[in-house]
Amino acid sequence: MARSRLSEAIARVRRSPAPFAAVSRTTDRSVSARELLLYSWAGRLFIGAAALKVVLGIVRQFAALPPIILLLNGAATVALAVSVGFFVSRLILLTKRRLLWRLRRRLILSYIFIGVVPALLIVAFFLLGAWMVTMNLSAYFFKDGFEDILDDAQLIAQAVASELGREPSQAPQTIARVHRNAMPSYPGLTLAFVPLTADAPAAAHVGAWDHLKPPDTIPGWLRGRADGFKGTITINRPGSSNKAELIVRAALPTASKVRRFGFVVVDIPIDDQMLDLLYERTRVRANAVYRGGSDTNPFPLPGATGTDDGTSASAFSLFRRSVTFLDYTDWDTGIGRRATVAMAYRLGDLYNTLSRAQSLQLVGLTWGDALRIVLIFVAVLFLVIQAVALIMGLALARSITSSIHELSAGTERVRQGDFTHRIKIHAKDQLGELAGSFNQMTASIENLLQTAAEKKRLEEELRIARQIQMSLLPRGPLDVAGLAVTALCVPAREVGGDYYDFFRLPQNRLGVLIADVSGKGTSAALYMAELKGLVLSLSQIYFSPRQLLMEVNRIISENLDSRSFITMTYAVIDLDRGLVTFARAGHTPLIYLSARSVSEPSAQVLVPSGMVVGLRIDGAAEKFADLLEEQTLVLGVGDILVLYTDGITEAMNTESDLFGDSRLSRIVEEHGHLDSAELRERILREIEAFVGSADQHDDMTMILMKVEHAAEARVAV
Repeated sequence: MARSRLSEAIARVRRSPAPFAAVSRTTDRSVSARELLLYSWAGRLFIGAAALKVVLGIVRQFAALPPIILLLNGAATVALAVSVGFFVSRLILLTKRRLLWRLRRRLILSYIFIGVVPALLIVAFFLLGAWMVTMNLSAYFFKDGFEDILDDAQLIAQAVASELGREPSQAPQTIARVHRNAMPSYPGLTLAFVPLTADAPAAAHVGAWDHLKPPDTIPGWLRGRADGFKGTITINRPGSSNKAELIVRAALPTASKVRRFGFVVVDIPIDDQMLDLLYERTRVRANAVYRGGSDTNPFPLPGATGTDDGTSASAFSLFRRSVTFLDYTDWDTGIGRRATVAMAYRLGDLYNTLSRAQSLQLVGLTWGDALRIVLIFVAVLFLVIQAVALIMGLALARSITSSIHELSAGTERVRQGDFTHRIKIHAKDQLGELAGSFNQMTASIENLLQTAAEKKRLEEELRIARQIQMSLLPRGPLDVAGLAVTALCVPAREVGGDYYDFFRLPQNRLGVLIADVSGKGTSAALYMAELKGLVLSLSQIYFSPRQLLMEVNRIISENLDSRSFITMTYAVIDLDRGLVTFARAGHTPLIYLSARSVSEPSAQVLVPSGMVVGLRIDGAAEKFADLLEEQTLVLGVGDILVLYTDGITEAMNTESDLFGDSRLSRIVEEHGHLDSAELRERILREIEAFVGSADQHDDMTMILMKVEHAAEARVAV
């Protein structure tokens, strides 16, 4: 089919070369700037909008414009933007057309986009990745150090709470002692004991408490929490509406063996000393904090007006600034909010912190310094390779363009119908082979057209043969009183070798035949037609399925090709007696589902012995007669008989699994209550779902019969 479409396209080109030339002339025709400005909608829109803007600009110098005129002025601005956008797009298209018309320029640009642009993108990607990593590392280091302070505050609170639980009366002495022990690490540390009951020890506090007054009560949201509180709070400074302090606070309940009598509160203000301590631990300095919610005014941390290197904290610099997020709690309400912390860091400090774990020394260098030198060497080597690749690409572009020009000229000659044109071969390389292939193509294109026409004729003949073959099969529904019959035949190719038929026999009997000729295609279809005529005549003479198959084998084995054979099943249904007699000559089994079963109905796969028809070997006729077996079944109302070819049960999915007789019989069991047509559709849907996207590899034929009345049935005339 693809070759046929190709031949049709080439024929259209030969018959009408003029439209191609017209397209080329239209494409190459350039429009002048005057024509574009005066005769295009965008040019007229630009002139009108620009004139309106000029007039309104002059009027505005002397008087205020009314609202309706201001609206008109805005519309003129939009019109100018639209027209300018149109002109810019036309300019880009014109530049692209003139720049890329020559193949050499295209190749150069291709090498730039293939070699240079990806390299720049990779560099940008790695810079962005390194920036994101350093931002995350700085945030991680800062939050890790900040969490250490939180943990230390909680540990101090736990120490005080546990001692007070044992000796409640020693609250002032206990908090004073713990405060002295923790002061070397946290000079700004403050502690307080807040009683909850009247009989609890008196409130006590130690430390400067410059940041706020010592708490004298515990907020209601914290009183019932057994685990206390560990986190960050912000306290507004007196006399200032936008300045506040970050305070690390831990509050734990103190309890004796019988009751809870107070809370221990530990505060560590984030002052200059704490910022320096965090910087020493993390090598990251916090500059400013922005609270979430309605309050968006930044409040700088104490002593955080700049960085250690003298740069402004608000300045942005790649690999020097970062942000992180801290959760803080409103102490009065217990509502949690989020604060954004702006930080400053040095890339070298982060790298040294990471590489500090590798203490290995290599020739006087640390492991981190050695890795840094290797990275710089690889980067320089990459730049050198990139430059060499670009130069080589530009050189190759020049050598390619000359051969491509010859191919372009040859293609134009062929497009005009000149199949005698030949391209000169300058070099024995791939482009030379391409030129040789082009010459061979032009030499054989006429033969290709003739072959395509011949193929089209054969396809038409096969289509007619398919119509003839399908006309040999029974047409329309088979009207048999007491018996519902439905069938289908789906060839795998245009014509196939599957065949089924029904024969009216004397004494209200019906002959049913299903057969499969080995192979597919026209030869199988011809044998199928021959089999139809043979069985049609013999069915009126031999009423025994066994005798008929023996006679068919005797006659057809003398005319069948030695490489072919036929499998078939023939059944005779006696509608008056409610009997079916059948014989199988190497064909697929029959499926019989009896509706008279007391228990759950179970389908039977009937496999009477029999050999294929048409084998031309010594003693085949005697062996055929010896093996052929005839069986008889008693039919009842609701019984189902299914005859099929191997295309049904050997249907394969994409994993080469077969549909199988057992799956087919199970479907008949599950849906035997349906009428014959619905049962057939159910089987087809199951096969389609099983096969999926796999191709059909064999003809599919099936006959499905369901008994509606038994014994009293009569053949309708």
